[in-house]
Amino acid sequence: MPTVSVKWQKELYPAVEIDTTQPPYVFKCQLYDLTGVPPERQKIVMKGGLLKDDSDWSKLGVKEGQKLMMMGTADEIVKAPEKGPVFMEDLPEEEQVVAVGHSAGLFNLGNTCYMNSTMQCLHSVPELKSALIEYPQSGRSNDLDQSSHLLTVATRDLFSELDKNVKPVAPMQFWMVLRKKYPQFGQLHNGSFMQQDAEECWTQILYTLSQALRSPNSSQINDTVKALFGIDLVSRVHCAESGEESLETESVYSLKCHISHEVNHLHEGLKHGLKSELEKASPSLGRSAVYLKDSHINGLPKYLTIQFVRFFWKRESNQKAKILRKVDYPLELDIFDLCSDDLRKQLEVPRKMLRDEDGRKAGLKLKEKSSAPVDNDVKMSDAENGSGESSKATSGEAVVSDKKAQLTGVYDLVAVLTHKGRSADSGHYVAWVKQENGKWIQFDDDNPIPQREEDITKLSGGGDWHMAYICMYKARTIPM
Repeated sequence: MPTVSVKWQKELYPAVEIDTTQPPYVFKCQLYDLTGVPPERQKIVMKGGLLKDDSDWSKLGVKEGQKLMMMGTADEIVKAPEKGPVFMEDLPEEEQVVAVGHSAGLFNLGNTCYMNSTMQCLHSVPELKSALIEYPQSGRSNDLDQSSHLLTVATRDLFSELDKNVKPVAPMQFWMVLRKKYPQFGQLHNGSFMQQDAEECWTQILYTLSQALRSPNSSQINDTVKALFGIDLVSRVHCAESGEESLETESVYSLKCHISHEVNHLHEGLKHGLKSELEKASPSLGRSAVYLKDSHINGLPKYLTIQFVRFFWKRESNQKAKILRKVDYPLELDIFDLCSDDLRKQLEVPRKMLRDEDGRKAGLKLKEKSSAPVDNDVKMSDAENGSGESSKATSGEAVVSDKKAQLTGVYDLVAVLTHKGRSADSGHYVAWVKQENGKWIQFDDDNPIPQREEDITKLSGGGDWHMAYICMYKARTIPM
């Protein structure tokens, strides 16, 4: 990669590397990191004229040590007045993030919306961010390959940048490391980087983090990613022809919502996804036979990831085609009936406590609207608790620290990754993420847009508009 010097105003940047395998827009993003001048404001003068976003490096003849000149103004930092009101623009960026209520967007570096939307969804998981903060710069395990370590560090650093900025972030370092670890994301077509499948990106990143954030100790392997996203399945595999039957167990990071003409709702698609047909060798028959695999959930995650199986390989066109059928999904998802009998028994008590708590909250709301004396409310609470203490400690906002949060099988929607277009290898990906303040933000690359919660479930398909491809739900827990 050639190294050039860039003069901007009174500043001289003597050693700026140009990756000639990437479009000039990526180089402009590098200069944005150095100077604060957004790519759209940059005018870079070089031999032959101005550098355009789609220029061909091979035709420009960039030489080692060549001097370039850049013109453009950086984003101004508004100074706070000595006296008077303090405006949001006057605050440090970290405080602006809190005031705005959401973190920064991500620049599209050339068909990288699949990566941007994936990272915005994963960035919304605070437990994952906490685990990454604790990840040492030198790595945690000797058997972890260098590219996985670098991708983990790049993920941590990118999340940190998103948290402390309100202006768009250029994910240059992360993208370069991702392509080094998984070369398929660096595929080129006519000199430009190709669009990729967001689900493949999501899966590969989680797999890498699961390897890196696994901390071995004397008794067991503490797998952070599995604890957050892992789903344990138990499956009955039965062959009707031979009568053979066996039980199999496996762990996955997502459930599949299979889409057919019979599927109108997410729940129906999940049921279809847990049943499958496979052909394998039958010991008793001495040949291949068809087996039916019926799976149930035997272990729940903190965050439930669901992929809508919308893409399939179409031989006629030799590409991934898309199923546009509308499939509704809820803001609140209960998967109790998809669980194994053993897990259902474990969930019975927490679910009863959750229903009681929801009932109390609903009852309190009704009492607030009524003219009943306050004393009666206190007596009702005392009776429900079986003691003279107030029931306020049972609310989700006042969890006692020494009580363990138990899963209930009920989940709340916190992120949706959508796809707009007819093919997985084209179109546009966008993330819709619920913030800690309860508001929803649409992250369309570098452009965060507030959205109403009632509009989130309208991304269910049926046309050419954005439709859900991946949904992430957060477990509703109860302290026990």
